[in-house]
Amino acid sequence: MTVNQIDVGTADRILDAAEALAQTRGFNGFSYAHIAEQLGITKASLHYHFASKGQLGEALITRYAERFAGALENIDEVEEDARDKLAAYAALYSGVLDDGRMCLCGMLAAEYETLPKPMANAIVGFFDANHAWLTQVLAQGRADGTLEFHGDPGEGAQVVLGGLEGALLVARPYGDPARFHTAARRLLAAFARAT
Repeated sequence: MTVNQIDVGTADRILDAAEALAQTRGFNGFSYAHIAEQLGITKASLHYHFASKGQLGEALITRYAERFAGALENIDEVEEDARDKLAAYAALYSGVLDDGRMCLCGMLAAEYETLPKPMANAIVGFFDANHAWLTQVLAQGRADGTLEFHGDPGEGAQVVLGGLEGALLVARPYGDPARFHTAARRLLAAFARAT
């Protein structure tokens, strides 16, 4: 194993630990000391890989957004029906909640005003990409008759995205994923065409 492979492995471990902390505590709720202690490495090693916490945060969002985009591509490949695409999208959110976490970008959005500008911009980029995907799904569903809703698909996408993120936040203090599942099911049912 080369030094570069070791460095990549350490960087990934740092990102994994930081992501878990950010999804449970928020970005301002942990420090490099928390990560160093958890991984058994020095803070100097953390700074070697990510010179600042802001750079670490930006790398976290980039990686999370790439994985999420990959999940959306998979949904498009596997699901044909717009209703099934929306259900699969909601399942991405329930998956993180079932792991005792929150959507990374949703969690960070609560701290938006306190984050470095590159992180803030990356969060907006994440939500813009999700909004664009949802808009396409809603437009598809309206065109093929599987979804029925009033207004512009872009406005509907805002409702779905905001509704799911909000449902995660509300379910969290109760420690009750069923609250999220109920809200998500009712939200998506509002878009399904009555049969």
